[in-house]
Amino acid sequence: MIARAFGTALLALALAACAHSAAPSSAHHPEARAYDAALDANAAVDAALERAGARGTRLLLVMGANWCHDSRALAGWLGTPRFAALVDEHFELVFVNVGMPQTDDGHNLHIAHRFGIEMLPGTPNLLVIAADGTLLNAGTATSWRNAASREADAIYTELAGFTAN
Repeated sequence: MIARAFGTALLALALAACAHSAAPSSAHHPEARAYDAALDANAAVDAALERAGARGTRLLLVMGANWCHDSRALAGWLGTPRFAALVDEHFELVFVNVGMPQTDDGHNLHIAHRFGIEMLPGTPNLLVIAADGTLLNAGTATSWRNAASREADAIYTELAGFTAN
């Protein structure tokens, strides 16, 4: 009986440790649930490109999902006053829900294809697109799966490097 109670206690501790290590912490980054599954992604992207052309800005297209803590972290950073000021001045921001593309349960993947991204290996993905539809960050667009662990300054610096002249 003591061994069983001890084993149960150890199992509970192990499960708690796993849950704690697997659970994302929002202590180092804000989080937001910005990925609307009902959004007409084509219309939103088209409208944003039109606004970018009229304003001389660029499209900042974030393709992620609310289930993903890295997607929520990136959306959270973009919603902070510091990032919002940069985005408002230099970008048209659109969040597109892509579901779980890494498990063949992807949504709106045609949007990525439209800009030359054939496969989304995970979430989130951040595409910086000129008003004429040219993808400006093809080399890094699908490299944001660690957004929750990136430093705010590094994210800001990367985005600031794509501001229109």
